[in-house]
Amino acid sequence: MTLSRRNFLSAAGVTLALPFLPSLGRAADVPKGGSPRRMLAICNNLGLVPWKFFPEQGGRDYKASPYLELLAEHRRDFTVFSGVSHPYVDGGHPADICFLTAAPHPSSGGFRNTISLDQHIAQHIGHQTRFPTLTLGVNISGQRSLSWTAAGVMIPCETQASAVFRKLFIQGTPAEIAAQKRRLALGRSVMDAVGDQLSAVKATVNAHDRDRLDQYLTGVRDLEGRLETSSAWEDRPKPKIDAKEPTDPKDSKEYFARTRLMYDMARLALQTDSTRLITLMLDSVNSPAVEVAGAEIKDGYHSLSHHGKTPAKISQLEAIDSEHMKALGELYSELKAVQEPGGTLFDHTMVLYGTNMGDANTHVTTNLPVLFAGGGFKHGQHLAFDRQHNYPLPNLFVSMLQRMGLETDKFASSTGTMTGLEMA
Repeated sequence: MTLSRRNFLSAAGVTLALPFLPSLGRAADVPKGGSPRRMLAICNNLGLVPWKFFPEQGGRDYKASPYLELLAEHRRDFTVFSGVSHPYVDGGHPADICFLTAAPHPSSGGFRNTISLDQHIAQHIGHQTRFPTLTLGVNISGQRSLSWTAAGVMIPCETQASAVFRKLFIQGTPAEIAAQKRRLALGRSVMDAVGDQLSAVKATVNAHDRDRLDQYLTGVRDLEGRLETSSAWEDRPKPKIDAKEPTDPKDSKEYFARTRLMYDMARLALQTDSTRLITLMLDSVNSPAVEVAGAEIKDGYHSLSHHGKTPAKISQLEAIDSEHMKALGELYSELKAVQEPGGTLFDHTMVLYGTNMGDANTHVTTNLPVLFAGGGFKHGQHLAFDRQHNYPLPNLFVSMLQRMGLETDKFASSTGTMTGLEMA
C-alpha cells in the first residue's frame, strides 16, 4: 500500500494526520533513495569583510573572491548570494536573533520575535527523531540563539561540545531514565494546570491581552508536545558510534577549536539521524583575541570588526574570516565523506552559512554575505541581486521549506521561492 503525500484518518468528524509509517509508504521529507532531508543553519554574527567575500560577476562563470577561493574544491556544490537581506530587520548586532526568523526591528522597544525556520519545520517533522532540533552555540557570553518558538521564546544554546555528545550518545542508567520520565510527566501535569487556568483568565480580559495569552498558550501547547515526544524516546537506546567524548577547550582564545568541535557534533547528530534540524550561533561579540594558526591576532575579534579601514586591523580580520572559510570547507568535506542511501550526507543536508551583518564595521544589515550548500539543489553559481535594493532572503527559506517536504509558499517576509535556485 502506498499513501499519498497527505495522509489522514477520519471518523465522526475528526481528522488525524498520520506520522511517517515505513510499512505504508515514504514520508514527504524522505527523497527517493531512502535518506531523509536535513538542515544545518549557521550564523556568524560579526559578518565577513564584504569586498573579500563577494564575487564581482554573477552567474556560473564568476571569478571567485579571495574568501571563496578557500572553498574552491566545493565550488560546484554551493551557491553564493549577494544583494539579499531581511526586509525591515535593522539594528546592527541585535539582528542576529532574527537571522532565522526575519522578525522586523529587533532593536525596537516592544520587539517580540517570531518562530525560527528550524522550529517551523520541527512542527511538521520533529517527532521523527529523538531530538526535534538541536540548538548550538559557540562563545556565547550572554544569551544569543538562532532558535525561537512560535510564541517568540528563545531556545537557549548548548555551548559545550562534551554536553552535546553526552546528550546524543550516552545512555542513562535504568534509574536515570525512570527519573527523567517522572520529570517529564511532572512537566506535562504542570503545563496542563497552567493551560486550564489561563483559559479561564482569557474569558475575563480585553482583546489585546487575549492576543498575548494566545501567544503564551501556543507556547504551552508546544512545550506539552515536546514533553510527550521526549518521554516516548526515553526507552529507546541511543545510537552507538566509534568516537570519544570531546574535551572542551578551556582557553577563551580557542574560538576555532570550539567551532570545529560543534561542526563535528552537528555532523554526528545528522549522521546518526538523532535530529534533522540544527542551528549554530557563532557569537563573537564579546570575544577576546582569537587564535588563528599562522597569524598574529592582537586585538579582540569584535574590535577588529569595527576596523575603521585601518590596514593592520583589516589584515587581522581577514585572517579570522579566512579561518571561518577553511573550517566551513572542512565541514563540507566531512559531510561528503559520509555515504548513505542515495548519495552522501552532504547531498541530503542543506547547509546555510550567513550573517546578520552586511558590514560589521558600519553595523549595516543589508547585502548579507550568504552561502548555501548541499541539500539537493543545482549549485555552482553566484546569484547576484541589487545591492542597493535588496532581494528578500526569506525567499530562500521558502525554497528550503519546500525541499524539506512542506507544502508552503510563505515564510515571514518572503514573496515566494528563491529566484534562480533550482532543485537538482
